[in-house]
Amino acid sequence: MNRCTVRTLFAGACLAVGLLVSVGPASAQTKKPEPAKTTTPAKPQTQAPAPAAPAQPIQLGSFGNWAVYASDTANGRVCYALSTPKDRQPAGLTRDQAYFFVSSRPQENVRDEISFVLGFPPKEGADAQLLIGKTTYVVSTKVQGNAWLKLPKDDPAVVELMKKNPQVQLKVTSKRGNALTDIYVTAGFAQALDQVKKACP
Repeated sequence: MNRCTVRTLFAGACLAVGLLVSVGPASAQTKKPEPAKTTTPAKPQTQAPAPAAPAQPIQLGSFGNWAVYASDTANGRVCYALSTPKDRQPAGLTRDQAYFFVSSRPQENVRDEISFVLGFPPKEGADAQLLIGKTTYVVSTKVQGNAWLKLPKDDPAVVELMKKNPQVQLKVTSKRGNALTDIYVTAGFAQALDQVKKACP
């Protein structure tokens, strides 16, 4: 199963089980993702059929604005740190809840993969930008409602910068042409990532 397909399946599976998030100040406005609106369409399979849906994720801990989950799937254990936006700009626009994942799948040799559930349809063909301090990374939004760093090799660098900066900003143009910014704070991120590594060594 190629990396792109696994990404899609993981994002869809996380939504399908209806994650309950409780991470710091943002939790007061947090709601369950709605699978009918945000589940990723299935991609054509070039190898084996998609695995069965994973077991209900187990929350392993909460660290500042981040929660840690683990789920056992047909392709092995998946562990991830998860956060919701501290602030969404401009205010007042209707959109579903957004999520920031940093996930590991040891059996597939994937560590610290950065991904997002946007909570709204992005403008077709337009990449997003992830800003951390003075550094900007390109984020691909080709999979409707979900996003990953355009260059997977940038994942480790983003993780290290997140440990040193108080927040990250994800800037996306919506399908309606709105310039949207989701701001995630990194308080607790380093501790959450340590828990991910313990759960998925």
